[in-house]
Amino acid sequence: MCRFLAYAGDPILLEELVCKPSHSLVKQSLSAVQARTVTNGDGFGIGWYGERPEPGIYHEVMPAWSDENLLSRCANVRSRLFLAHVRAATGGGIARQNCHPFHHGRYMLIHNGQIGGYARLRRQLESQLPDALFEHRRGATDSELLFLLIVQQLQAGMPAPEALRRVLASTHAAMQQAGIAEPLRFAAALTDGDTLWAIRWASDDQPPSLYTKPQAGGWAIASEPLGDDSEHWTPLAPGEMVRVWRGEMERVGAG
Repeated sequence: MCRFLAYAGDPILLEELVCKPSHSLVKQSLSAVQARTVTNGDGFGIGWYGERPEPGIYHEVMPAWSDENLLSRCANVRSRLFLAHVRAATGGGIARQNCHPFHHGRYMLIHNGQIGGYARLRRQLESQLPDALFEHRRGATDSELLFLLIVQQLQAGMPAPEALRRVLASTHAAMQQAGIAEPLRFAAALTDGDTLWAIRWASDDQPPSLYTKPQAGGWAIASEPLGDDSEHWTPLAPGEMVRVWRGEMERVGAG
């Protein structure tokens, strides 16, 4: 399982969360605690918002713990909203185009989980995409496909919480119709560059872990606590979704 973090609030250097904590995301890439896969060395990515509506993106297939360019970027980039992800591949191969965050226009997403029986559903799910979004598909992962299906709903005017829930519900329904018993698991963070949403969801009773913690002027969301202060990190309940906007977090219900 992958590990990720998201931050929204007052601008900070990326290294404050990605690199510096005692159990930072970079350290989790080598020794995660709450993941089935201890090592998450199949690539990484960061995405951040600056002066433009669309995010800056940096992807690499080498392990996060061995990339000096990642450390340099994080030490020099300050952002009010950023996403970071270290990957343990469950499908799609190890390639830059399969690394998170996935982005389209101003939207960006990171994900931990999987579509059970994805190989049996891939063609059916991809056929739901309009040509413009299908042409934007660069990799082969279920995560990117879910993201583009969500973007399709957002472009149609659907609010983000409803878009997330609709895509999860329709994907799970397709799995059931195909007789797939494996679960759909989805811990993710989605943003439009202004608002950050995070959700912890699964079709069974084992959603991937996801925690929130207040920061000075904002909020951090992570797959597992980033340091020795684990008592200050609050786990999201199964099915729970939260929204961070203008430095404040609110719960937007379960689903």
